[in-house]
Amino acid sequence: MNRNNTENTEWSSLSYKEKNRLLFLRQKKTLDMFLERGAISQAQHDKSLHDLIEKMGMKTEGERKQ
Repeated sequence: MNRNNTENTEWSSLSYKEKNRLLFLRQKKTLDMFLERGAISQAQHDKSLHDLIEKMGMKTEGERKQ
């Protein structure tokens, strides 16, 4: 079985919540890389991350669900 089929099988076995969390983490990693390489400012990173958190309904690491 090739790698792509394995990844597709693994992805399809995840719940909506798990997929959403992985997508969030991928997008956050991209933002972090843009900041590291100077492609965006700290202010742009913070604004984009805040918007991403809100739109995807994610909690920050310091927050916990009540």
